[in-house]
Amino acid sequence: MTRDPYQTLGVTKSASTEEIRKAYRKKAKELHPDLHPNDEKKANAFKEASAAFEILSDESKRAQFDRGEIDADGNPTGFAGAGGGYGGGFGGGFRQHGSSFQGDPFEDILSGMFGGQRRRAGPRKGADTRYRVDISFEDSVLGAKRQMTMADNKSLNVSIPPGVATGQVLRLKSQGEPSQTGGPPGDALLELHVRPSKTWTREGSDLRMSVPLPLKTAVLGGNIEVPTPAGTVTLKVPEGANTGMVLRLRNKGVQFKDTPGHLYARLEVTLEDPKDESLREWARQR
Repeated sequence: MTRDPYQTLGVTKSASTEEIRKAYRKKAKELHPDLHPNDEKKANAFKEASAAFEILSDESKRAQFDRGEIDADGNPTGFAGAGGGYGGGFGGGFRQHGSSFQGDPFEDILSGMFGGQRRRAGPRKGADTRYRVDISFEDSVLGAKRQMTMADNKSLNVSIPPGVATGQVLRLKSQGEPSQTGGPPGDALLELHVRPSKTWTREGSDLRMSVPLPLKTAVLGGNIEVPTPAGTVTLKVPEGANTGMVLRLRNKGVQFKDTPGHLYARLEVTLEDPKDESLREWARQR
């Protein structure tokens, strides 16, 4: 049966490039061979999805397919199945043929690896290794260099750039599996999970928090200590401040190199000692 790459990815013929990319990512995460070892059915479905993405993500190939000039494997129509030095289409498993499959559902650089192209002779890159790692909220805001021990007890030196978010993937070059054919090692792919903070919330490059404000400082003004991801700073509060007032701490948000964000502190007036008799007496006289 002739495959239709649009049907394979579950998109319409009018789908945008971004819609096609999202559809492929979803398929890749569901069907990737690393998640379903020894499942030939899912492996074949993954290869068909990858072949479809190879056609539809390339404007030229997509136009050729729409005009009927090439088939779903990228072969000129009328010559499909002729073989002649091609890599056998998408039947069989990539790993069983000794190659290191480099398709990664988290990356955009996926075109040019499928679709009846000739296999390259010589050493091939080792397989990538995937991990899921937790990082602190502070490290996601400030960036950090950490030595992390993975689930397989492998120790990796990781540079975390400021501004990363849950679901983002860091690639560590040459930290994956060694090549079986004398090529370079694969990469380590770290999917990040940022632990939430009890103090701050993030909005883009900015942070927000609530700060307790003593009644006396609210009335007369003064300085209070405010925690930031980089450490405690002193915040000047104007006299007559009230609950709900928001003060900005400039450049104390996410530490992007060129344009760091800000930290916004919402004041909440509190009573240091609700049973203070002098305060109770003052209230009775009002």
